[in-house]
Amino acid sequence: MTNTAYKSMKELPGSHVMAGGTGICAGCGGLEAIKMLCDVLGANTIVVNAAGCMTLLSVYPHTPFPGSWLYTAMASAPAGGQGVRDALDILEARAARTGAPRREKTHVLVLTGDGSANGMGLSATSAAMDRRLDFWYLCYDNEGYGNTGQQTSAATPHGAHTSTDPGGFAGEKKNLFAIWAAHNPSYLATITAAEPVDLARKVAQARELEGPRMFIALAPCPTGWHFAPRDSVKIGRLAVKTGMFPLKTFINGRIEHTRPPQARGRRPPVEQYLELQGRFAHLFHPRRDEARLAEIQRRVDMYWEAVGVA
Repeated sequence: MTNTAYKSMKELPGSHVMAGGTGICAGCGGLEAIKMLCDVLGANTIVVNAAGCMTLLSVYPHTPFPGSWLYTAMASAPAGGQGVRDALDILEARAARTGAPRREKTHVLVLTGDGSANGMGLSATSAAMDRRLDFWYLCYDNEGYGNTGQQTSAATPHGAHTSTDPGGFAGEKKNLFAIWAAHNPSYLATITAAEPVDLARKVAQARELEGPRMFIALAPCPTGWHFAPRDSVKIGRLAVKTGMFPLKTFINGRIEHTRPPQARGRRPPVEQYLELQGRFAHLFHPRRDEARLAEIQRRVDMYWEAVGVA
């Protein structure tokens, strides 16, 4: 275990702890991914924000976004995005009829955490994709209900300690990528702020399209995963290098891995990623859980073998 893993939020330097959960914390990987995406989309963007960590970006009447911001309940952000998109389309059609100068198209960005994306908001998201809603969707995936104390969510990985699974989550992380891909959206990608060039290329690629453009961003969470904020980028890069978080796209029914790790035997073992995080400390102390570590490694190896990266 390295000295950069922490066992509780109180030990974390630079974190912002609030009653009932965490605010926008130093080292938040989700916040950096949102910033990068918004930088590429530009100011002409309306953000529809489901309840979650990023709700705390806004303190009425101010937000850090250059465009408008709409807050919704956790399950309702895609429905809110539909209403905003419909209103914008009506205004654009009206302007066209009156001969008004054509303005740059306004983007609609739905912003949710993994709890909403994988659970409470999944039905509304499915319906939006079925309707071919012309919107962007970013799920910042910190693998738990981070705003309320890091309870287990459907995105929590096997073996991770959470406030509701203190002995380590025995289940599996839901494959949200596959669920969204089954809807055949216009664009689907996984991203992480720790790989900014890959992120920017994917956002630029999606800008050329219309319809549902879906992104799942790995969001290293210092307060929920228990690591020092300065290690956020390091942990994000290790998630990719060890194969724990595949960077990929889904376009026209085809999956492409944009940053595959090295083949087995040359890529770093998953424990290099796990040991930096206090949420996996029980796998190393007071003694190594060789069986569970081997199982996590085996599942990663099986994934990459299945896609041709042995």
